[in-house]
Amino acid sequence: MRLNSNWMLFTKLAFAATALAGILLLTGAPQVRADAEHDCQSRVAHADHQLHEAIEHHGPNSKQADHWRHELSNAREWCWTHYHRWWDEDAHSWHSDHDWDDHDHDHDHDHH
Repeated sequence: MRLNSNWMLFTKLAFAATALAGILLLTGAPQVRADAEHDCQSRVAHADHQLHEAIEHHGPNSKQADHWRHELSNAREWCWTHYHRWWDEDAHSWHSDHDWDDHDHDHDHDHH
């Protein structure tokens, strides 16, 4: 009889622990995703800003612009690899297609 009551206690504790773990996992998951998406968005925003600055100060064909163009592409690719979407800083929107143009900032200067 004692073995049976120990087994019941163990079963109840195991069930309670599993339920608690599930609740903690579910309530923590949205925050983790939000933080990760913020990290993605920040990476893209930083590289995009630096690219705009490089183009403004050194020209669209400068080595500085090429460097930040490459960094922007890497940031977008990182987002795509991890979240299957990427942040468009200029449009302030998420894209769910792998459709960015690595030279999208060049078009602003084509007519100059």
